[in-house]
Amino acid sequence: MLKRTYLLSGIAVLTALGLMACGSSGSGQTEAKGSVSGNSGPEAAANEGALNFTMALVDNSQSNYYKGAEKIAELVSEATEGNIQLTIQAGGVLGGEADTLDMAIQGDLDIATCANSVLSNYIPEMSILDQAFLWDSADQANYAVQNELGDLISAEAEKHGLHVIGYLESGFRDVFSKKPIQTPADFKGVKIRVMQNEGQLAAFTAFGANPVAISASEQFTALQQGTIDACENAVSNCWINKYYEAGVNSITNTKHCFVYIPICMSDNAWNKIPEDMREPFANAVQEGCKAQWTYLNEANAEAVENLEGAGVTFYDIDTEGLKAKYQAAQEKAGASYDEKWIAAVDAAKRAVQ
Repeated sequence: MLKRTYLLSGIAVLTALGLMACGSSGSGQTEAKGSVSGNSGPEAAANEGALNFTMALVDNSQSNYYKGAEKIAELVSEATEGNIQLTIQAGGVLGGEADTLDMAIQGDLDIATCANSVLSNYIPEMSILDQAFLWDSADQANYAVQNELGDLISAEAEKHGLHVIGYLESGFRDVFSKKPIQTPADFKGVKIRVMQNEGQLAAFTAFGANPVAISASEQFTALQQGTIDACENAVSNCWINKYYEAGVNSITNTKHCFVYIPICMSDNAWNKIPEDMREPFANAVQEGCKAQWTYLNEANAEAVENLEGAGVTFYDIDTEGLKAKYQAAQEKAGASYDEKWIAAVDAAKRAVQ
């Protein structure tokens, strides 16, 4: 039951903005890496009038997110017989997530990708997704954005000139630390870098830690210098950014939140797509997103093996104890969410047990 509106925006400005990635997925380290998928050879020659849209990505070309973006570009080219091509600008060369999202809204960029918490700056109701321990499984989380919850997000995004055409994902996040965190009590006083959203700040404060919202690109140095004791993300992120070389020796399997990476396209670009190509284009993007979900799982599994080989120890923790601390703090703070959005979350939980 996928009712989704999709969008793309004609790119007019390719200004290299300063990187302020929110850490949804990668390090945010600048890399002047672009990929024009399906834009060479005989097919390209036969489709000189093809639409070419630019897609911004903060993650580098070694990440599973970039691999997923390449798959999307490949499938889009195939589905539209070469009439729609995607150029991937990776490594944050067009700016951080907030910057590129603003560019898409203004019509200066075709496709922006960002963490769901960044999009919630324009759609406050989306802050419901920033809650700790919201989803029981990735299947449940994915079902939500493909059904009622996704419909709500799309409807609100359209009000800002955006079409959410699919969801890459960073998935469940764990904690990387310079000393073992094996029990909820071990969080006390730990200085941990978190994403810049109230949900993450509230969660780790409830756990007893001292959360710090700094740029993703600053994490390695902050770990080295002792500015922070820990950070959190998908396990593959710890490996690809070599945090084990900055002092991380422990990873705690908290699975404390699930992060989506909405693919946001501007009205200008979407409106350039002929009516008869919109459905195959949209379907191709969806299939590419599903491929990235698989790439993420593979990258995480490989990272666990590699990190253990590098001397990093993995720990399980009493997640029920963490949930209890978080829920008590939420109740004390009087946290509340829009009823329609609560109903959509509950529908996904009922549908996928």
